[in-house]
Amino acid sequence: MDSFDILRTLKFLPGIILGLTVHEFSHALTAKKCGDKTSEEQGRITLNPLKHIDLLGFIMLLVAGFGWAKPVQFNELNLRNPRTDVIKIAVAGPVSNALLSILLSVILAVIVKIHPESYYTLTTEVFLYAIYINWGLFIFNLIPIPPLDGSHLLLNYFRRFPALHAGLYKYGSFILLGLIFGSMLTKINFLPIWPLIQFLGKGFLSILGLHI
Repeated sequence: MDSFDILRTLKFLPGIILGLTVHEFSHALTAKKCGDKTSEEQGRITLNPLKHIDLLGFIMLLVAGFGWAKPVQFNELNLRNPRTDVIKIAVAGPVSNALLSILLSVILAVIVKIHPESYYTLTTEVFLYAIYINWGLFIFNLIPIPPLDGSHLLLNYFRRFPALHAGLYKYGSFILLGLIFGSMLTKINFLPIWPLIQFLGKGFLSILGLHI
């Protein structure tokens, strides 16, 4: 890895750490609010990144562009309304990333408004990386393939078909990895989420008067 790659990695590192931490914290907090204390007992209701970062998943995210954090565990039997609470817990993570992207965009707009000379600085770059990374976490995690958060919407529907539900849950990870590696090896984008990330990122920034 040359010096340029190292510098680039350092620029998007804050966004990755912040995004994964807020994502898993939101899962944990929502699970507690829905009646399950598993995440609280495991110390996951915290904004301490060390409680949420999975070392291998973090390295993969830096090297390959996709990875994972430590999944938040919860017991459905403790939830007040299991069928709907599972969905609430699942979407809490991606939604928190979307809200974080919006918040960071607003903060960046304020910084640039107060200090116009900061338009093309290292601070701006770090903010932009964080904004786009969190939009990416929002969109990617809503893909309805296990083990991504969006799969809970699909799996919840297929509970009435036990065999299909079990099959999707069992083989979902292989399907997802197949799509990711297939995109890398064939140059065919089987998960075309980047245009949507750009649309949300640039779109919201432009609303705030930033055309970057």
